[in-house]
Order: sequence, then structure tokens, then C-alpha cells
Amino acid sequence: MKKWLVGAAALAVLISCKEEEKNEVSMATTYPQTKKVDTVDVYHGVEVADPYRWLEDDRSEETGNWVKEQNKTTQDFLSKITYRDEIKERLTELWNYEKVGAPFIEGDFEYFYKNDGLQNQYVIYRYPKGGDPQTAEVFLDPNTFSEKGTTSLGGTSFTKDGSLFAYSISEGGSDWRKVIVLDTKSMEQIGDTIVDVKFSGMSWKGNDGFYYSSYDKPEGSELSAMTDQHKLYYHKLGTPQSEDQVIFGGTPDQKYRYVGGGVTDDQKFLVISGSTSTNGGKMWLKELNKPNAPLVAVVDNFDTNTYLLHNEGSKLWLVTDYNAPNKRIVTTDFSNPTQETWKDVVPETEHVLSPSTGGGYIFTEYMVDAVSQVKQYDYSGKLVREVKLPGIGNVGGFGAKEEDKTLYYSFTNYTTPGSTYLYNIKEGTSELYRKPNIKFNSEDFESKQVFYTSKDGTQIPMIISYRKGLVLDGKNPTILYGYGGFNISLNPGFSVTRAAWMEMGGVYAVANLRGGGEYGKKWHDAGTKMNKQNVFDDFIAAGEWLKENKYTDTKHLAIQGGSNGGLLVGATMTQRPDLAGVAFPAVGVLDMLRYNKFTAGAGWAYDYGTAEDNPEMFEYLKGYSPLHNIKEGVSYPATMVTTGDHDDRVVPAHSFKFAAELQSKQTGDAPTLIRIAVDAGHGAGKSTEETIQETADIYGFGLYNMGYSELPKLKEQVKM
Repeated sequence: MKKWLVGAAALAVLISCKEEEKNEVSMATTYPQTKKVDTVDVYHGVEVADPYRWLEDDRSEETGNWVKEQNKTTQDFLSKITYRDEIKERLTELWNYEKVGAPFIEGDFEYFYKNDGLQNQYVIYRYPKGGDPQTAEVFLDPNTFSEKGTTSLGGTSFTKDGSLFAYSISEGGSDWRKVIVLDTKSMEQIGDTIVDVKFSGMSWKGNDGFYYSSYDKPEGSELSAMTDQHKLYYHKLGTPQSEDQVIFGGTPDQKYRYVGGGVTDDQKFLVISGSTSTNGGKMWLKELNKPNAPLVAVVDNFDTNTYLLHNEGSKLWLVTDYNAPNKRIVTTDFSNPTQETWKDVVPETEHVLSPSTGGGYIFTEYMVDAVSQVKQYDYSGKLVREVKLPGIGNVGGFGAKEEDKTLYYSFTNYTTPGSTYLYNIKEGTSELYRKPNIKFNSEDFESKQVFYTSKDGTQIPMIISYRKGLVLDGKNPTILYGYGGFNISLNPGFSVTRAAWMEMGGVYAVANLRGGGEYGKKWHDAGTKMNKQNVFDDFIAAGEWLKENKYTDTKHLAIQGGSNGGLLVGATMTQRPDLAGVAFPAVGVLDMLRYNKFTAGAGWAYDYGTAEDNPEMFEYLKGYSPLHNIKEGVSYPATMVTTGDHDDRVVPAHSFKFAAELQSKQTGDAPTLIRIAVDAGHGAGKSTEETIQETADIYGFGLYNMGYSELPKLKEQVKM
């Protein structure tokens, strides 16, 4: 018998042995008093009260004290769930395996990322090009950035010759970054640290300097104040940041919420993008070898999404959804690059396209019902082959430099830990390069895809994963996860936390809702603005399908999602409080009338619309805004809201106000708690230990409120 079966894996007993009907969990909770203030906003002549407005002040001592009191209440509740430690023990053991990325060449060295198992951050190693990987030495260890693991590595960028290396860091999970430049041979820092960088990469112009993007530092709270005008800067090495040149943005005719800049591999062009929301944008090219060269517009409207995939001199290969909702690849020439001149190289298909290049070829990854399919083309658009993949799942990494003969890609699905494969670009053959040594037996689990019918008749795909031999008795603990927004697709991928859940006998279901990118622009738009209710209907229908098909019932169903997915959970539980027994809205957008007042929130208007747009949009948003639809006298699911006190993307005030409102109006005994991570942001800023503890708390809370008060004995579950 494996050692872990004695301890945490006894959790499998917990949720496959069904609790007796008489075993009802009850744990009385007294919540901290949250004061109400007389704050009222007027939208199109309609008054809307906002009694917890004071919680938006993240710098006030009063808000800080409220956070402490709420966390104490939550931890007092969780401390009574005795089996959380066993969940944490198994999560820790599962997490503790070596994770190694594929090598990549920069200058005279080959680099790779590696995590020994429980390290907070991946370490970058290197060895001489063509040398023995066993001789690799540490190049950069982000674990040394802070004692508590709350400072993390952001983006990285090497010069073309590999002699200089720029990297950004995030402190406390903030989206505000610092950028540091190193000489890769001497490992000495070059120049000053660049500060106050946000939503940016770093793109080198030769070895002289690099481009980056940021906003002016806002007045007031840097964690919540609006950041509305993005600018592209050029930093010349050896000069102070105060002398950095604004290349684009910030002028009356160049006001954009998101601006990006990147240099082509041949150093011929600077590519600039500008957009006012998270969808659609303009694009320009600027010749770098000509002083004072003008910007040349490639796309001069916000109606499409277009980016440069590759260039050979003045010939351009673009990826676009212009007249192609599922995207296509076109060619044009810099001398006249407007949309009228575009010619198809890889036409649009019925599946969504996501291409990359390497070794002189184009690799097109298609999503076929949220599962990967890859094809290889030459630059003329001739199909070379369909790439044979290791199985049904999700791939990543089909990219390399033009001169490379091989490339590496990863393969994973919900039951298979990510493995790395080496692909021969000319021959089209794959071989396993590295498989993780994890204490998880994939053969014991399975996934299946189903299609269910949403409220308006639309067919929605959902992938359900679980231990083989699952009994469909309608009482399996089940997590239903969703997102449904911003053209983001939920593709199959392995997760230690989900593996632990399935080991315990749990079902994990992921619904590919409208608003996502699984079926292209039409699918995305079908879940935006006045169509947003479709997303919630899709999610509700998924829960009903799981119950109708005996995977679970209301008591044993938990709904979960983060960010836009937190909105999804909040809207679902307020519209259908009877759908699930447990709800986990994480870092959610929960105040739909004020989301656009904070940080970069105004840029989300393509998906949501704003209350200021018109009376109809205001009424629609108010009609589903989770904060504004909590009602007196309703029994809501057992809820644990999660957020980070340094989240400057979806500010924690969303979660604070939602939790306060829920606590004040909840009817019945189901607990409504909020767990606030300290010195953590929208996702970054947590140590591995903190992430494991949070997951153990979430699973413990969920199982306890599904009716499991103690662990059954091991012998009742594990077959010796």
C-alpha cells in the first residue's frame, strides 16, 4: 500500500462513502458588524444605494480592521473542519514533484525553467550551448526576491544576441511592475531599475534599449485608482527613466487604454497596437532604420483583432478576424498594408485558429470543441501535414526560431500531467522529451465530453472528469467550473488541485460557455453586453444537466469561477440560489455598476457595457449585478468568497461589498464567509504553501457544507 494512503488519501473515503441523511452539518456563525453609510448614486434618474461604499477605500484603517475581523471569522469557522489538514497533506505531496520546462537557446547558452517541487517560483537555469544539461547552473532564482514568496517574476526578454536580459517583478501580487536589466555574462545589473510599469512586455531594439508600456501613476490609491491612458515608452540603457521617450499614446489623438509595442525579429519594424477595450484595436508599423519614419496604419479601426505573425523584409503575414470570426492568416506588403490588399494564406475554417511559427513553417492550432488540433503549413499556405498528437487534450509551445530544426511542445488534459515532446520540424515526428514523475495514476481516471442544451436551445460542450467506476447515484461531490467571457477559452489541462479533488472521489466539470473563445468571435459576442445573460443560462443549464444525469444533486454541487468567472458564480447564485449547495466566487467582478471606476476596468466595456451608456444598459447591468441582486429572506448557498487585498485588476472592494451584503441578508444556516489573502493580488503574490492552504480551505469548506462532518475509516474505501 502506498504510504500516502495512510494519511491524506483517506480523503477518498470522505467523499465516496456517502453520509447518512440524518447527518446534517450545522455550524452557527456570527459575522462581524459591517456599518452602512448613506451613499446613493443616480443613474439615468434612478437612485441606487451603495451602503458599503466605504469598503472601497483600501488605504483606510477601518477597511483594514474589517479585513482582519472577516479573516478571523473565516479562520474560526474553518478551524473546526478537522480534515483540512489531511487535504493539505495530500495536496502537498501531489504538488511536490519536479517540473522542468523545455530548453531554449539565447546567445551562448541554453536556458530552462525548473521547480524542484514546492518552490514558490520557477528558477531559471542555464548551461553552455550544446553542452550537458546536467552541468546547468542557476541563472536567476526568483525565490530570493522576498522571504515570504510574495514577489514574483513577471515577463522576461533577451536581446537577439543573448547578451542582455530584462525581467519584470511583481510585489505583493500587484500589476505594477519593476524592470531590471542584467548582463548575462557578468550577471551585473545594467542601469537603474525601471519602476511603475503596468500591462507591458519588454521588446529590445538591438542592444541599445527596449520598449515598454505603462500608465502615469494615479493619484490616490495605486491599487484602485483608475488607469485609463496607456503609453509606449523607449528606455535607452544608461539613461535615467525620467528621460524615457514617449513613442506613442497620451496625446489628444492617441488616447488608448491599452498600448503595446514590439520589434520584429529582423529589427526592421516597430509594431504598435492601440485599443480602448479588451477586444478590437488599431495597428501601426514604423521602420526602425529610418530616422523620423512615420507610423504606417495597417488597421485603422476598432472593429477587428489583427496582429503580425511574421515578416520577411516588407512582406507581412497577419492573423486577423476581419471578415473571418474564427480567424485567418493573410499576406500583404508594407508598401500598402491596408485591409483591401490582404490575400488569404490560410483561410478561415469552422474552427478557431491560433497560429505560431518556427523552423520556416506556420503551425496552426485549432480548437475542435475545445480540444487541440495542429496543422503545419509552409509560408505560401500549402498544407504540409496534420501533426499527430499524443492524445486528446491541449497542446502549447508550437513555436521556435526561424533557423531551428526542432521545437518543443507540451501536451496535457484534465487527467494527464503536462509532458514535453520534441518535434522534428522537417520530418513531422514527435518523441517524448520529459514526463513528470508525479504520484498520481492517470489510468485510474477518465474524462468525457458531453453536449447539453441551454435555455435558448444552444448546444454547449462540457468536459467531465472523475475516477473510473464512478457510480451515478446523484450524490457525488461535484465542482462545476466556468468563465464565459473576454474571448478566453477553457482548454483541458492538468491541475494538482483538481487531481486531488478527483482522488477524493469528486467530479470536476468544466462548461465551455458563450462569451469564451471556443467557437470564435460569434461565440464570444453571444455572451457580451445585452447577451450576457446567455452565459449565466449556459452555466445554470450545466448544473441542471449534471443533476438530471445523476452525477450529483443540489446539496453536493459546488459552483466555482474566478475574475469574470467570479461574476458568473455571483450572478448564478443570486438568480438561482437553489441550483447548488456551495458557491466559490473568486476575485470576482461583482459590482457591475461601478466596475469601470477602478484601475483598468473601463477597458472591459466591450464585454459588459457600462451603466453610463444608456438607460437600457444600466437596467440590464443592474438586473444581473450580483451585489445588487442579493435579496432579504432568501437562503443562498454556503458561500466562501476569496480575494487578495492587493488585487489591482479586480479590486477587492467588489468582494468586500458582496460579502457584507450577503452576510446581512442571508436566511438560514448556510455560512457566508470571505477569505482575504494578505499581500496577494489577482493571482500572483501567494507562496506555494499559501496556495495549498487556500485550496485545502476551499475543499474543506465545500465538503463540510455538503454534509461530511468527519472522515470515514480507511478500510471502508481503499481496496487492499
